[in-house]
Amino acid sequence: MRIVSLVPSLTEAVASSVPGALVGATDWCTHPADLDVVRIGGTKNPRVDRIVALAPDLVIANEEENREPDLAELRAAGLEVLVTGIRDLPQAFGELARVLRACGAPSRPRWLDEAEEAWAAPLPPTGRRTAVVPIWRRPWMVLGRDTFAGDVLARLGVDQLYAGHAERYPRIPVEELLAAAPDLVVLPDEPYRFTADDGPEAFPGLPCALLSGRHLTWYGPSLAEAPKVLGEALRAAHPRM
Repeated sequence: MRIVSLVPSLTEAVASSVPGALVGATDWCTHPADLDVVRIGGTKNPRVDRIVALAPDLVIANEEENREPDLAELRAAGLEVLVTGIRDLPQAFGELARVLRACGAPSRPRWLDEAEEAWAAPLPPTGRRTAVVPIWRRPWMVLGRDTFAGDVLARLGVDQLYAGHAERYPRIPVEELLAAAPDLVVLPDEPYRFTADDGPEAFPGLPCALLSGRHLTWYGPSLAEAPKVLGEALRAAHPRM
């Protein structure tokens, strides 16, 4: 099969499980590091003409990462588009299995079993902590309701304070985030690249956990090591996690 992926984490999943099937991927598809395929633009602004020219058997997309007008244009060009919807870990595991079957995987990959096993294992006993989870600044935006990353954090003992917000990614002034008095601030390195020098200074007096965005927001092979990687980063910021 010839596959074009519009989702970085699905690109990694397909490349790891169906070698040679991918013929196109977005500019943001950074894993595997040696991926050598045609680049078709960004997740929000794909080059539809370039995708069509690749004559893929299937285009894989996500309801959140990709825009419906682009997907409609691909369908109008006669391409089959598989759209995933992922709001929590169980959905991620189910959708990954569905995508890999559609992409011609000869069998269920070992990494998917390892990922399910990693998240099924009981985590060390911890006290739950509250957090705000910025994903952007200028303006400040945080995780709100019904998000995959929020579900991942909840399973690691982190209750994000805006999980009940009406919006999935609300804009909240930093003054309001500080007034919410969370136990810690979670700062992933994507979609905004928070670093030790860009982010923590806005939250004086609060512990800040700098997390790998790939392990927090991607659904693919990284899920197998995510509990360990994320847990260590959270404990480094708040030892009582």
